[in-house]
Amino acid sequence: MVAPLPTLEHGRIGLRPIKVRDAKVLERELLGNRSWLRAWEASNPYGNGHFDVRGSIRSLLAQSRQGTGLPLVMQYDGEFAGQLNVSGITYGSVSSATLGYWVAERFAGRDVTPTGVALITDYCFERLGLHRMEICIRPSNGASLRVVEKLGFRYEGLRRRYIHINGDWADHFCFALVREELNEPILSRWLSHRVAPDACAIPDADRRAAGMPMRTYPNR
Repeated sequence: MVAPLPTLEHGRIGLRPIKVRDAKVLERELLGNRSWLRAWEASNPYGNGHFDVRGSIRSLLAQSRQGTGLPLVMQYDGEFAGQLNVSGITYGSVSSATLGYWVAERFAGRDVTPTGVALITDYCFERLGLHRMEICIRPSNGASLRVVEKLGFRYEGLRRRYIHINGDWADHFCFALVREELNEPILSRWLSHRVAPDACAIPDADRRAAGMPMRTYPNR
């Protein structure tokens, strides 16, 4: 099954398919946000560090044509604000996918990422018929952790040295949602303040193992 690339929007925030002609603006944003993004960027432990933006877009579009990915641009008032990729789409007895994203620093705090994640998660559940959506986050990435807190993704566990990030293998927290956990779209649940306060609570043992301080989740 080939998943169609959607165009979705809510208010000032939207998602659209990435295009090869986005390469110039994407490269400009990645370079301009290096200090903001470097600590969270996936890296190749066997590569030379060279990043081919146009080639990366072509690779993402090839995955889309194979039905295994949805490569999208996040926009704010029509301006390029970041990327959101659905990868590893699997149908049949698994019916799941993984979410990854980044947002430019100047758009931080405008709910671009949680809105985009909510829009595409609802799309994958309702239009593609997927059963499970997963997000893996570095324990030190507070901004990404706030995304899953807002949307109520359930904590599933600590994955040791899971992804090569910024030159080293990094631990990640895993969060997920399955369709049966929702009785309404995730976007409306969040905007209507119906996310349980402890929906993505991380056990103290995993916080200690990841070197994180104990904390209480704030009100949304």
